[in-house]
Amino acid sequence: MTADPDGVQKKRAYHICKRVFDLIMSLVALIILWPVFLVIAIAIKIDDPRGGVFYSQTRIGKDGRRFKMFKFRSMVTDADKKLKMLLKYNDVDGAMFKMKEDPRITRVGKFIRKHSLDELPQLVNVLLGNMSLVGPRPPLPREVKEYGLADVQRLSVVPGCTGLWQISGRNNVSFETMVALDLKYIREANIWVDFVILLKTFRIIISPNDAY
Repeated sequence: MTADPDGVQKKRAYHICKRVFDLIMSLVALIILWPVFLVIAIAIKIDDPRGGVFYSQTRIGKDGRRFKMFKFRSMVTDADKKLKMLLKYNDVDGAMFKMKEDPRITRVGKFIRKHSLDELPQLVNVLLGNMSLVGPRPPLPREVKEYGLADVQRLSVVPGCTGLWQISGRNNVSFETMVALDLKYIREANIWVDFVILLKTFRIIISPNDAY
């Protein structure tokens, strides 16, 4: 196989541009959206005063590195403890767990999930560099333990807040399809692809989606 210096250089330039874009856009978004953050935080506290506003969870990033991913809390405070009892009700095949009528989700949680507003604190992860605006979904450690050879390829790039999976049906696609979409993105990623994915993500935020 012959070397492709032009291809390597293009990818390097793309990743540099992507990181600069991530930094600028995440900082601007955090400044503009702080009133939205405040409203969501108040709503979460009114709905379930016992818990915190934010929720952090260990995820696996590029090259298998662990990091804390931030979200607005959309579940009851002891949601992780209740997970084992609910695993048998998983509505998604494969390593992921998703449940359409998850009893752990709060009333406000259902709304912010439908509009993907629970994901907004991940803008902080983008600033820190352990996530990008666009990329594969960052998996949980227990999910990675069940990965096959193809699945592991998802860990070759920085995970994203949104991606092909999120704009292609999200919870209506199987785990295998999600992996295929992530690998397709990794192969074809460029500035234009990222821009199109972000535009379609904004549409999901404005209009309710099938998230649960």
